Amino acid sequence: MSTIVEKIKLIEDEMSKTQKNKATSYHLGQLKAKLAKLKRELLTPTSGSGGGGGVGFDVARTGIASVGFIGFPSVGKSSLMSGLTGTESVAAAYEFTTLTTVPGTMTVHGASVQILDLPGIIEGAKDGKGRGRQVIAVARTCNLIFIVLDVLKPLGDKKIIENELEGFGIRLNKQPPNITIRKKDRGGIAISNTVPLTRLETEEIKAVLSEYKIANADVAFRCDPTLDEFIDVVEGGRVYIPCVYVLNKIDSISIEELDLLYKIPNSVPISAREWLNIDELTEVMWEKLDLVRIYTKPKGKVPDYSAPVVLRRSRCSVEDFCNSIHKEIAKQLKYAMVYGTSVKHSRGQKVGLDHILADEDVVSIVKK
Repeated sequence: MSTIVEKIKLIEDEMSKTQKNKATSYHLGQLKAKLAKLKRELLTPTSGSGGGGGVGFDVARTGIASVGFIGFPSVGKSSLMSGLTGTESVAAAYEFTTLTTVPGTMTVHGASVQILDLPGIIEGAKDGKGRGRQVIAVARTCNLIFIVLDVLKPLGDKKIIENELEGFGIRLNKQPPNITIRKKDRGGIAISNTVPLTRLETEEIKAVLSEYKIANADVAFRCDPTLDEFIDVVEGGRVYIPCVYVLNKIDSISIEELDLLYKIPNSVPISAREWLNIDELTEVMWEKLDLVRIYTKPKGKVPDYSAPVVLRRSRCSVEDFCNSIHKEIAKQLKYAMVYGTSVKHSRGQKVGLDHILADEDVVSIVKK
């Protein structure tokens, strides 16, 4: 382990000493690509290195989506989760109370959402310290991450956790770069772009591809990425997850300090102990999860608003709606009557399987 860490340190030192200009762009591109490969080795050790998954890190999934609570020890994650879900995660005023992943569920606007209280993270988790590797591995599978921070401790904590997650291939509040790399048998590297590349040199692109043994490929850029974003695409294995910064313990600061906290993007100040501003936190959670509620309407009856069918916005066609109820319904469908904002007519509209539904639409299925 130490040899890989030492190699990483050597490359980082060399990069800090190298001045960036056209002459050094190829060399810097190679160094960054080597760094990415070493970090991957660090995160995915060989099977013989032991360690294992650890007790409590294999969590059975429930609900339509999952939200992971990450933070340093004793920032109030367990207290917040207990209040939201009614699940008791051991809470205490000293550090490192939660030692395993504690799952719970809560209902938000009729949708069942799984809440995962992850053990307190420590600095250096991405380098294999503590149980950080297992903690962040569970975080990679979440649909939304809540980074819980203590307002009394410096917001440097925020930067440390972001670095740990970045090092593990998690990209917070970012979209995947629109870059396609198509390998071919011959012809060398052909680069095309639909927007000007202001942050990336051609030499850097070739250096990175060379480091990954890609000699023949068509590379198409439909965005203006940084070198790190380009390496992310070449390396693969990155996950892009929305994130909310939960600033806990606002009951111990002044109103003026609270006003400053609201300037932090994607943040929600709360107090888990006094249960302040939790409604806003729940609304932000719903907004970030980007879910769609569909109500069912049996023929000749009023719509059932008590138990919506909840779908992801990326997969909310009539076919997805049918499959979420039963796999056979889509095969038997003649048409669906839809009432709501996804159709033009207020009295309802006949649609097929490929129609995209909107939040709070009402659907009545007519079989063949």
